[in-house]
Amino acid sequence: MAHKISNECVSCGACAPNCPVEAISQGSDQYVIDLEKCVDCGSCVDVCPMEAIAPQ
Repeated sequence: MAHKISNECVSCGACAPNCPVEAISQGSDQYVIDLEKCVDCGSCVDVCPMEAIAPQ
C-alpha cells in the first residue's frame, strides 16, 4: 500500500529528499507521491511537519 499526501501539505519539501526511491515530486499545488514508485517505507511520514502523509 502506497502513501498519499493530503491537502494539509504546505509544500515545504521536507519529504522529497527523504524518499529513497524518489517517488515524491512537486505537483501543481503541493507535493505528490508517484504510487508506482512508492515502496511504502514511511520515511516521508516521519519528516512531514504537517502530518500530511499517510498510508492510502
